[in-house]
Amino acid sequence: MTLSNHVINADQAPKPVGLYPHARKVGNLLFLSGVGPRQAKTNKIPGVELDNNGKIISYDIEAQCHSVFQNIKIILAASNVSWNDLIDVTVFLTNMDDDFAIYNRIYAEYFTDNQPCRTTVEVNKLPTPIAIELKCIASILVS
Repeated sequence: MTLSNHVINADQAPKPVGLYPHARKVGNLLFLSGVGPRQAKTNKIPGVELDNNGKIISYDIEAQCHSVFQNIKIILAASNVSWNDLIDVTVFLTNMDDDFAIYNRIYAEYFTDNQPCRTTVEVNKLPTPIAIELKCIASILVS
């Protein structure tokens, strides 16, 4: 028995910031690489204001949450997988104290019907000036 191993890159999603795919299908699982809120065409980060050195002056966690969830949906669609197929979500926040309640409220709006397992951790920094990133696993039907 051979497991399928297929790389997916979604044209409508922001390009990865390194050498990795948006997602990889292996057997009946789809693994998404870390996905942030950058916009695909412009690489702009919703709600972020940077200083002249590229350091964050201010950000809007609500705008970033909505954007990251939309990016996840785009990658899932490119993989022929549904939002409801998500089974595990790891969330990285850069400011748990200020952002967790807002993120948790918005998360509940998106995951009303499907409730995957979830882990939320605070990290010191993410690779771009973002405040949230998600790492997801979905269950898929093997064709």
